[in-house]
Amino acid sequence: METPLIEFKDVIKRFNEKTVLDGADLKIYENQITTIIGKSGAGKSVLLKHIIGLLSPDEGEILFKGKPVQHMKKSEWDRYRSKLSYMFQNNALFDSMSVFDNIALPLRQTTNLTRREIEQKVMSRAEQLEVADAVLKYPSELSGGMQKRVALARALIIDPAIVLFDEPTTGLDPVRKNTILSMIAHFRKQFGFTAILISHDIPDIFFISDRILLLWDGKIAFHGTYEELMRLKHPSITEFLESLGGLKDELTGLLSKEMFASRYALHVDTRISAVLFDIHFEHLADELGHHVALKVLEALGGYLNNYVGPLGFSTRHSRGKILTVLPHINIGEAVQLVDDLAQGLQLEVLPEIQALTDSKIRPGTCFDISVAAGMAEGGSTDEIEYIIAKAEANQKIIAKYQLKKEIDVR
Repeated sequence: METPLIEFKDVIKRFNEKTVLDGADLKIYENQITTIIGKSGAGKSVLLKHIIGLLSPDEGEILFKGKPVQHMKKSEWDRYRSKLSYMFQNNALFDSMSVFDNIALPLRQTTNLTRREIEQKVMSRAEQLEVADAVLKYPSELSGGMQKRVALARALIIDPAIVLFDEPTTGLDPVRKNTILSMIAHFRKQFGFTAILISHDIPDIFFISDRILLLWDGKIAFHGTYEELMRLKHPSITEFLESLGGLKDELTGLLSKEMFASRYALHVDTRISAVLFDIHFEHLADELGHHVALKVLEALGGYLNNYVGPLGFSTRHSRGKILTVLPHINIGEAVQLVDDLAQGLQLEVLPEIQALTDSKIRPGTCFDISVAAGMAEGGSTDEIEYIIAKAEANQKIIAKYQLKKEIDVR
């Protein structure tokens, strides 16, 4: 069985008379995104501070790769700490320093790289995080979303093995929020670090998380995947989900997975058609950036919400896929509906993307945005996962638009 990268065993932490962690047990595995959720004041930040070594447990133990941290030699502890990076909730950027100097700071403090090597590394990260044009500016001159990107660039500049994110998207609008989360997922895959997040941004955070930990009354009430979380009927989980007020998907305006599942359960005795829409998110993000990819998804979600709202219901199935269920509509009628919808996408929605994202598109870009759709028919005996698999197998492109931006030769 795989040894956890970080493990808490019966960890207790008290502050005066208040017990914040009360026998917390958790396991965090390497090369995954683990998200810690829970009510405000539940002790999520206290957990992170134990991982990074800012706090020590009153009772219990913390292990790194199976070895108790308290038994590590100073040299071992220093090596462990050197693998960690931290992205603070409020960014913690230095207003008196330029963006370049903020990103470069960890390299100057912890490495012996030359000035030229630091410059190359900083500019490489700045380009990857889409802040290269702002390296000479100061944090106060940047939007909230740009400040988050700078903070993320600084957290990744030392090529850490573990990155801790404390509410990384606080205060951002839905598109910028999802842009940061998308970048975290993208760079985790690219650089191979382990990500540990605290977040209230539900359900957005679930689309990038490999494992969810629910902290409740000082203990870990649940650990597992998002799908397992939704299937498990546990009083603390039910109470937590109900406290979130419906879990509407802010980015697209569509139903959350929880609301979608509840609506679907009402139609188990009904013949349905399902359509899975796909914008090929990863490819789009690689070519045009995460912000543009999410703008496309936002526009698609809004259009579907208006178009099929009276006939069915939809949810964001994954980061770039939207699932629509059409009760009482046979597959032939669904095909006609999708054909009509495709014309609207082609003539109305995709051309709008050019205007929405023009400032984000690099000069000289010429790239096709396409929307694919797959259809399937189902009934009362079919699980939704089976219908999704059938729809995914039948996907084909239904609308395509060429995004382009000429190079200004003046």
